Amino acid sequence: MSQFDTHEVFNQAPPFGDVNLFGCDAALREGLAREGADWAAGALDALGERLGRFEILDLARVANANGPRLVSFDRSGRRIDEVEFHPAWHQLMALMIGAGVHASPWVEARPGAQVARAAAYLLFGQVENGAQCPVTMTYASVPALRRNERIAAKWLPKILSREYDPRSLPVEQKRGALVGMGMTEKQGGTDVRANTTRAFEIAPGAARARFGEEGEGAWEIVGHKWFFSAPQCDAHLVLTQTDDAGSAGLSCFFVPRYLPDGSRNAIRVQRLKDKLGNRSNASSEVEFCGAVGWLVGAVGRGIPTILEMGSHTRLDCVVGTAGIMRAALCHALHHARGRSAFGRPLAQQPLMQNVLADLALESEAATAFALRLARCFDHPDDPLENALGRLLTPAGKYWLCKRGPAFGAEAMEVMGGNGYVEDGPLARLYREFPVNSIWEGSGNVMCLDVLRALAKSPQEARAALEAELMPASQLDPRFAAFAARLGEELPRADEHGARRLAEHLVIAVQGALLLRHAPPFVVEAFIASRIEQDVGGAFGRLPAGVDVEAILDRALVV
Repeated sequence: MSQFDTHEVFNQAPPFGDVNLFGCDAALREGLAREGADWAAGALDALGERLGRFEILDLARVANANGPRLVSFDRSGRRIDEVEFHPAWHQLMALMIGAGVHASPWVEARPGAQVARAAAYLLFGQVENGAQCPVTMTYASVPALRRNERIAAKWLPKILSREYDPRSLPVEQKRGALVGMGMTEKQGGTDVRANTTRAFEIAPGAARARFGEEGEGAWEIVGHKWFFSAPQCDAHLVLTQTDDAGSAGLSCFFVPRYLPDGSRNAIRVQRLKDKLGNRSNASSEVEFCGAVGWLVGAVGRGIPTILEMGSHTRLDCVVGTAGIMRAALCHALHHARGRSAFGRPLAQQPLMQNVLADLALESEAATAFALRLARCFDHPDDPLENALGRLLTPAGKYWLCKRGPAFGAEAMEVMGGNGYVEDGPLARLYREFPVNSIWEGSGNVMCLDVLRALAKSPQEARAALEAELMPASQLDPRFAAFAARLGEELPRADEHGARRLAEHLVIAVQGALLLRHAPPFVVEAFIASRIEQDVGGAFGRLPAGVDVEAILDRALVV
């Protein structure tokens, strides 16, 4: 040792990495096959191997430590409203776009396509979450854009491209394009009907004079958006009022950054949001100073149009949360296996095993639920799958996303002080959890949507849920009793109890999936801790008799 060395560094777990994120996750592999996408296993195995490399995992640290920067003017004083990103961000985006996570179900509309895409998204959720935002919005925009044939013909080939092209150019000059969204305003937030931004139809002659044939159907937009997600995207879907009196209601507009004549659209980025997490991604406030947009869907039908996009973004909130849970679990369990205290590894100490096994159980249930929900999106023409998806999408976004911050805090605590500092990934992962609860409708909004789904088609919703739960009810009397109580809750559902109902819906579906498909030691732990007793309190309250070692061996196979 050097005379300046005072101690030797030991008893530190090595960084987590060079692990196949797909190969080490039994629950994900089994869920992929169960939900009809086993054909994608080879590609996902290759993707998991690539994403688990040290150098790829480290891109997340670099991209979040060097966040986006707004450049309002060029050196000559021209307004440009550009956002500059670190090269690490562009590498992450190129990986996601190259893997087709923004487009694959629309390009390959085969059975299981949404499930396969969800599995890939869950893998990326273990790497970096800010880059998932523009990818999600681009993916979710496709059904809405297909409502306008002119826009679809011009834009979809670039949107569905697997080439990531970050250049700020008119879409004709690009190899690929991304789409964002702008819904909320200062005075309204979730209450988008309070929006004051307005669109005024441009006279057909004036529109053609300016843009030629592409000017057909152009509107001028004046107003603002308090949250304008990913301003670097090539176009955004925007909600505005469409007449002075507001009687027509909100309409949805496609607002590109560059207009058909090659000029920049009049979208002024006021500032980038200084966010708690999701720091690698740019979120902004903007003003529309006579920006030009084109109608998507019918006048006054903006909310139904944008909600079609919203259902897919909410799916990604569920899948993304499952991905962050999985990442936090892997880092915590890896640390516990490599760190000793009081004479033995942390992972062999009974109380720590209880905590880790409880986290592993939560993560496996979240993965199972996310993939099952994705299967609902694979069958839009099946009435039962459609009804189940309408019910479980908001319920899942509420409950899984609500569990996320507590999950992240517990995983961080496993690592102690090392988990709390920014050198490692746990602090960043912890900050990522809340955005999935807030974005696209916070907890109360989701629970109200559960009630709306029940009220809109009560018979279909109950039939779909019964079909999902009945096979498992025949396997365990404790689960059967829980499912029966849930059935009694449904007709009495009201706002006061909506959160509890959403929680019970998700736990019931998770329990049904695990009962039918998971190993017995996973099933018993879930039934004993989530079905026989209320979920609540800290993680690490699994009852006696649970095979924690078997759960932990299954949780991370390396």
